[in-house]
Amino acid sequence: MNPARRSLVFSLIVGGLLLWLGQGGSARAELRFPPPEFESDYVMPPGITTPPPRALAWEYVDLAVLAGTLGWAAWLVHRRRSRRGLATLSVFSLIYFGFYRQGCICPIGAPQNVAYGLFNPGYAIPLTVLLFFLVPLVFSLFTGRTFCAAVCPHGALQDLVLLKPVKVPAWLEQGLGTLPYLFLGGGLLFAATGVGFIICRYDPFVPLFRMTGSLFMLTLGGAFLVTSMFVGRPFCRFLCPYGALLRVGALFSKWRVRITPDYCTQCRLCEHSCPFGAIREPLAAPAHPAALAPDRRRLGWLLVALPLLMVGGAWVGRHLSVPAARVHPTVALAEQFLAPNKPAAAPGAPTPETRALARAELEAPTIIARAADIRRRLTTAGGWFGGWVGLVFGARLISLSLRTTRTDFEPDRGACFACGRCYLYCPNERVRRGLISPAEAAGLNANLAAAARNRI
Repeated sequence: MNPARRSLVFSLIVGGLLLWLGQGGSARAELRFPPPEFESDYVMPPGITTPPPRALAWEYVDLAVLAGTLGWAAWLVHRRRSRRGLATLSVFSLIYFGFYRQGCICPIGAPQNVAYGLFNPGYAIPLTVLLFFLVPLVFSLFTGRTFCAAVCPHGALQDLVLLKPVKVPAWLEQGLGTLPYLFLGGGLLFAATGVGFIICRYDPFVPLFRMTGSLFMLTLGGAFLVTSMFVGRPFCRFLCPYGALLRVGALFSKWRVRITPDYCTQCRLCEHSCPFGAIREPLAAPAHPAALAPDRRRLGWLLVALPLLMVGGAWVGRHLSVPAARVHPTVALAEQFLAPNKPAAAPGAPTPETRALARAELEAPTIIARAADIRRRLTTAGGWFGGWVGLVFGARLISLSLRTTRTDFEPDRGACFACGRCYLYCPNERVRRGLISPAEAAGLNANLAAAARNRI
């Protein structure tokens, strides 16, 4: 099986699992039954899910720090070309946005607020949240993924623990690369329908920043950190929904990362230096235009199949939403209350289930109406999410069918995190900085060329 086909099969498997999990994901983190009403003065302790609110002036301070660090990162990437400077800035961002601000306000979760505000007129999007969402995206249209380079605390934490990176196979990279777009689509749709903010709820690093959270989320964050020791930025590459938006923006960026200051000697040192697999090797155009005929036919069939994939995904999503709705505690309680064989109250101490059913007896119309509304919203979200899944898979297949001609080793605009690791691996860059002489660079290139010929 060729890499493209393996990538498609793997993408379909993980996408199907995410589609099923996403329908009920927002409910799994909630209580199985609504909390009972206590007859005593006892009050359930509130869960610590977010840091205490700050004054509005301090939120604008956070916004100023965000804009300043983005500008600094852009200068370090495109003008100063300094990996050391980017590493220093990333440590500052980790301390400030991560541990000091505890991951809030966060551009990664801000798209949910925007989606909820667009579809719920009663909710006003805070200006600071809107700007946290927009500012890194605007920067990506001009300077690429400079937010990922040294401003995002999630990426900085993963970079900090990277010890011995291994190369991810291309087919696996392509397959896992669809997950951020699926997570993004699911998060936006569930937020827009008011079901929940699943992007924030399942952020693996925020519990580590806050030193609190459920055992599952702390374990998930620890698992990502351990993986980050050997796989460069696994969350950023294979799950981050905001990174998916930045990747699209970086494809159209005015300035892109350039490895060599003048010309490429094709020594491949930059390719080996990148732990994210973002360096693309030269690709020559076919000698005869007729060789492109099969690619054109495949591209044409994929363009025809794209709307079919979207319609099929929407159909599957709407049907999966029916069983997924039962995972929601309110829907589960309503169905149990309406079931003819519902459990009767046993003598002795009441259980949470019997307390919930007793509460349902008192609030039956409200609970039944709310359950029906949740089913309706989940059905709508499931259809849209299924169509989005079809669009993502179709776009991925179309991108694999496109041929890009390159004469040098170049970073992929979307996949490059602008971390600057490749700069000092380029002999021409070292010559520009006066670290080696042109003669030493020529000797190094000759040795590398001879080693490549011996491998062949």
